[in-house]
Amino acid sequence: MTACILIDGNGLLADYVCEQLSTSYLVRRQSMLDEIPKDTRLALVLDDAWNPSTHHKAEERFRNAGIPWLRGFVSFGEGIIGPFVWHGTSGCSACADKRRLFAGLDRHEMWNLQTKMGTEANVMRDAWASRTGLSQMAVLISTEVQKVLQGESSFLEERIFITNLKMLTTSSHFFLPDPLCPICSPIPEDSPESAHISLGSSPKLTGAEYRCRSMEELKTVLTSDYLDERTGIMNGKMADFRLPFADVLVNMPLFGADEGVAGRTNSYEMSELTAILEGLERHCGIEPQGKKKKIRESYKNIKHIALNPTRVGLHDQEHYALPHFPFKPFHPDTPMNWVWGYSFLQERPILVPELLAYYSLGHGEGFVYETSNGCALGGSMEEAIFHGIMEVVERDSFLLTWYARLPLPRLDPRSADDKELDMMVERLREVSGYDVYLYNSTMEHEIPSIFAVAKNRRLEGVNLICAGGASPDPIRAVKSSLYELAGMMVRHDQILEENRQKYEEMLTNPYAVRNMEDHGLLYGLREAEERLNFILDDPRPLRKFAEEFKQPPANADLKDDLEEILLRFRQLDLEVIVVDQTTPITKRNGLYCVKVLIPGMLPMTFGHHLTRVKGLERVLQVPVKLGFAKQPLTYEQLNPHPHPFP
Repeated sequence: MTACILIDGNGLLADYVCEQLSTSYLVRRQSMLDEIPKDTRLALVLDDAWNPSTHHKAEERFRNAGIPWLRGFVSFGEGIIGPFVWHGTSGCSACADKRRLFAGLDRHEMWNLQTKMGTEANVMRDAWASRTGLSQMAVLISTEVQKVLQGESSFLEERIFITNLKMLTTSSHFFLPDPLCPICSPIPEDSPESAHISLGSSPKLTGAEYRCRSMEELKTVLTSDYLDERTGIMNGKMADFRLPFADVLVNMPLFGADEGVAGRTNSYEMSELTAILEGLERHCGIEPQGKKKKIRESYKNIKHIALNPTRVGLHDQEHYALPHFPFKPFHPDTPMNWVWGYSFLQERPILVPELLAYYSLGHGEGFVYETSNGCALGGSMEEAIFHGIMEVVERDSFLLTWYARLPLPRLDPRSADDKELDMMVERLREVSGYDVYLYNSTMEHEIPSIFAVAKNRRLEGVNLICAGGASPDPIRAVKSSLYELAGMMVRHDQILEENRQKYEEMLTNPYAVRNMEDHGLLYGLREAEERLNFILDDPRPLRKFAEEFKQPPANADLKDDLEEILLRFRQLDLEVIVVDQTTPITKRNGLYCVKVLIPGMLPMTFGHHLTRVKGLERVLQVPVKLGFAKQPLTYEQLNPHPHPFP
C-alpha cells in the first residue's frame, strides 16, 4: 500500500514539500483538525511563520492518533525543522521549544511571546521566508520523510535543524527532553519505595581514586549531549587564561539569569568536562525533575516519618523579624512540600522538606537559605553519595574552624612527598604571587579536611583567599582546595579596587555582606587580615602529613569506603540522609545526582544575615572533643564576623 502523508499548511513551505514528495507518495493536504485518513503513515505541519498554537494542537492530535509527525516553520529569520515526534516517546516539540528559547539571550521576551501566541494563530509570513530559503528547508524535510518511510531512523529524533535564511546555512542541534514536560514526561511519582537505597559494588578506576568512571569514557557524551549554543542545558564556554591552572567556565542558562559553573584542573579539556558535570549537578538541584511531587503536609502531621526541620540549623529569630527578610520562621503546623529521602542511620525512607532537598534561595514558603551544599554527581549512586558527604564535611570543617576560631596545626606541604602538589604550590607562588598556608581542619569524624589560605605577596590585588577540601586522602583534599584558591586569583582584583569603599563598609557593618562574592572580597582587604590571626599567627612548628594523617584506606571499591564512613557517622550519632536528585537527563548517560543532608553539621550560607548556627550544638561541643577548649562554647563566644569562604 502506498504510504499516505498528511500535510497541514497553506504556505510556500508546504507547497514545496508537497511538490517534492507527491512524485513518490500519496500526499493529502488538509487541516489536522479534520478527520485523519486511516492510511496516514506520518504527518507534516508546515508554516512560513511561527504559530506555537498550531504545534500545541498537533502534539495532542497526532499523539492521540498514534501518528509520527514533523514540523517546519520560520521564526525571526530562521527556519526551524524538527523534532521528529513519535507516539509514546519523550522529546516533543514543546521540549525542543523550551531548550531553544532558554538557550537564547532574549529568553524572557521569546517565552512571553510564545505564551501569548500559544493561544492565538498568527497568519503573518516571516519577512525572511524567501523562496530560496524555503526551498532549501523543503529539501531537508523531504529527505527526512523519505528516510522514515524507508524504515530508517530520522536524524531529527531529539534534534532540530536551524537554517539561517539570510546566509542559507543550516546547523544541527541536539536537545534533551524536558523531564517536566506536561506532554511527554515519563517520570514516576515520588514514593518511599523509590527512595530506598541499597549500596552496591562500585569498583574504583584505581585504588587511589574515588571515581568509578573515567573522563575518557564520559567525554564522548558530555559535550555532545549537554553543551550546545542553541539548545543545550549549557550554551557556552570560556577559558580564563589569566589563572595559574586550567580554568574553564561553562554557562548554564536559567530563566531568571545565566549562571556560570567552573571546572579547574591541570588540563583545559578536563576542566571543560568538569565544568559540564558541575553544571549538571546544579541543574539537578534546582527542583525535582526525576519524580513527581505529591506530598504537601505540616510537619506536625507526619513527624513520625519526617526529618525535623529544626535539626538542620535555623536563622536567628531577630533575623526572621527583619523587614523584607526572605524567609519565614518554621512552624510545625504550616503545610509545606516534602520529598522522600533515605536515612542510613534509621535504615528507612524519610520525608525531607523540598526546600532542604533542593535550592531554597528566598521565595515563597522557605524557612531557611539552602544552597547546593551536599549536592554531588557521580558515575554510580555510591560515588555520588560519597562525594556529597565529602562536600558536607568540607564546608562543615571550614565553618566550624571559623566560628570556633580553632588554632589548627599548620601543615608542611613538602612533607606530603607529592611532586604534583609541590609544583602546584610553587606555581601559585611564582605565577600568581601567593604564598599558600595549609591547615589540618579534620573534625571528630576523622575524615581528613583542609583549611587553605592564600596570602598575596604583592602590594596590590586581593590580599587573602580561603578555601576548603575533604577526602579520605589528605593530599587529594589539599589539591582540591588549591584549585579553588586559584579560581579566585586575579579575577577579583579589579572588582575589589573598583568597589573598595563598598567592601570597607563591610568591615564595620557585617550585614552589608549579602552574597557569595562579598564574603571573599571582604577578606581581600588588608584591614580584614587580623580576623584570621587566630590561625595565621601561630608560632608552632609545621606539622608533617605523616604526623597528622593516617594512610587512606586501600579499598578497591567505593562501596567499602562509603560503608566505613557511614559506620563512623553512626558511631557519632550523625544521621546521613540522601535525597536522589537524579533526572532522566543525567540517567541516560549513567550519571546519578544526590543531595546529602547531615543534621547537626554546619551548612554553608552566603550573606551574613543568612547564617545558620542556632540549634546546631555541635559547633559548641566539637572544640572540646578536639582538645581546643576545656568546656563547651556558648553561641555568644562564636566568631561574629562573616566567614571568608568565597
